[in-house]
Amino acid sequence: MKVFFKNWRSHIDSVPSFTAKFDLNREFWGRDDELDSEVRRKLIAIAEDFMESSEVSDVSIKDITFTGSLANYNYSKHSDIDLHIIISFDDIDENTDLVKDFFDNKRMLWNLTHKIIINGHEVEIYVQDSTEVHISSGLYSVLNDKWIVKPEREDAEVDYENIKKKVYSFTEEIDRLERNDVSDLEEKLKRINKLKERIRKFRRSGLDKGGEYSIENLTFKVLRMNGYLKKLSDLKKNTYDEMMSLEEEYETPS
Repeated sequence: MKVFFKNWRSHIDSVPSFTAKFDLNREFWGRDDELDSEVRRKLIAIAEDFMESSEVSDVSIKDITFTGSLANYNYSKHSDIDLHIIISFDDIDENTDLVKDFFDNKRMLWNLTHKIIINGHEVEIYVQDSTEVHISSGLYSVLNDKWIVKPEREDAEVDYENIKKKVYSFTEEIDRLERNDVSDLEEKLKRINKLKERIRKFRRSGLDKGGEYSIENLTFKVLRMNGYLKKLSDLKKNTYDEMMSLEEEYETPS
């Protein structure tokens, strides 16, 4: 835990810079703030390839958007290219929660098995339902080649101490689950799923009320960068696999 307190600030300082740059990243944006044509072509191809690989390639793509810090003034060398593929989940199945789970698994697998770098930044894919409200101060339609929300430069005040407390609370919960404090695997899986949902709602509430620099969103970013979100996802997978496994019993020869 001492290591956590020593390094937590470096994790939060590694998320997009809290002092806004004076210009957009010109490796992506032209003189008139339009998306570079070659970058745009690549992003469209990546989105289409992902949908082709998802086995539901016949669904209509409503839009492909570029968001996050690289579509803003608060980018850093650690920033990912947040590429959102907008579709209507209803076009696939009326059970939209099932569709969301399907695409969450597909995108996580895609992001794990691919490392596509454009101008030094990795592409991260997210599949978004067309009814989902995405709050961002910088949002660009790659498909239509125009800004949906054009960013404005502003510095942000960051509440480091409250973020530290929230990160510590979540990491403690994840560590307790990893230490097998719950012996019943079904109960453990239930707790993991509840924690994942709490973190998701926690971030969403922060984005809704405070935007990208909210305590909740920055806590989420630190948890992602320090590996705890991956640890929680791995814990869910391993717990499920263990729960569903059955060991063979061998009789000792007489």
